[in-house]
Amino acid sequence: MAMCAMFCRFSCNFPVVLRSLPRSVGSQTLRRTSSSISRTFCTTPWLSQALRFTDKHEWVRADRDVGTVGITAYAQEALGDVVYCGLPEVGTKLQPMEEFGVLESVKAASELYSPLSGKVTEINTELTENPGLVNSSCYERGWLIKMTIENPGELEALMDEAAYEKYIKSLE
Repeated sequence: MAMCAMFCRFSCNFPVVLRSLPRSVGSQTLRRTSSSISRTFCTTPWLSQALRFTDKHEWVRADRDVGTVGITAYAQEALGDVVYCGLPEVGTKLQPMEEFGVLESVKAASELYSPLSGKVTEINTELTENPGLVNSSCYERGWLIKMTIENPGELEALMDEAAYEKYIKSLE
């Protein structure tokens, strides 16, 4: 009974306790989906959330039949400060490893390659005004395009996080 009362007291104050927690506790990450009520805990590392990788250093995150595509932390570090993003038009059809755009930095320019076959459904227009998002948030706000996933089997051919990390180590 005392345990139940204690739990009720804690759960009533949960929003207060939640706000006082740091955003990152070890490998556990706290994510807030809005500033009011909806909050979730994510206990897995960010990269292991269904990201797949290419040997050209693009990543794709599948959400049903839509894939979000960006470049990896390794690629953005190698590029340096990104100053321009050239992205395709919505509706462009892509094939695996087909060039779809370019990133220009103070050091170099790099082509972007599609990890899957599909049609571009959205581009990150925020990169027009702020291409540096690719550097500061390559796995979140710095995504490049969203595309339909025409052949889900192509996802399996891409590297998972462990295989990509091994690939990166082989390059060094």
